[in-house]
Amino acid sequence: MKSKDLLTLIGFAKNKNQKAQTQLINLFWVDVFSFVMKKVQDEHVADELTVSVFSKVLAKLDLFDPNFQFKTWILTIAQNTIIDYWRKKSRENEDSTDNFDGFKNHLALSPEELLISEEDQKQILAIIESLDSNYKDIIQLRFFEEKSIKEIAEELNITVSNTKVRIMRAKKLLAELLKNKELED
Repeated sequence: MKSKDLLTLIGFAKNKNQKAQTQLINLFWVDVFSFVMKKVQDEHVADELTVSVFSKVLAKLDLFDPNFQFKTWILTIAQNTIIDYWRKKSRENEDSTDNFDGFKNHLALSPEELLISEEDQKQILAIIESLDSNYKDIIQLRFFEEKSIKEIAEELNITVSNTKVRIMRAKKLLAELLKNKELED
C-alpha cells in the first residue's frame, strides 16, 4: 500500500471508522503476529498479545507521527507489549512461592484476571450477560471455553479477521464496563 493511501486509511481509523480500523488490522496482523510469535513461541499467547497490540494501536492512533513508518510504530508497540508480558510473567513466577491471597492482591487486574476472581465472578457474569450477543458469544468462546481464534471463526461462521476484531472490541468494552463498575462501588 502506498504511503499516501496508508495515511488516508489511518486518518479514517482515527475517526473511528470501523472498516478502516479492520483494514488496518488486516494489513499488519501477519507482521505483528509473526514478530510476537518469534518472541513468545506460543501461538495462544501470541494471539492474545497481538490482539492487545492492535487494541493499543487503535487507542493511540492520535499519537502516531506520520514522519515515521507506521509498521515500525506498530512493532514498537508490539515490542513494549511483549516486554510487559515477560515482566508480568516473571512477577507471577516470583510470587508463586508466596501464599495465594498475597499473589492475587499483587496482580494488576485485566479483564481476563478478573474473570478468575471468585468474589467478582457474579458481577462480571452479569456484565457479560448485558453485552450485545456478538460480544457475549466471543467472550464465552474465547475466555470460558478457551477456543482459538480459528475455532471461534468457524463456530460463528465469520472470518478470522472479523473474529480478531470482535475479540479486541469485546475485551475493550468489557474492560470499560468493569472499570465503570469499579468506580461505582
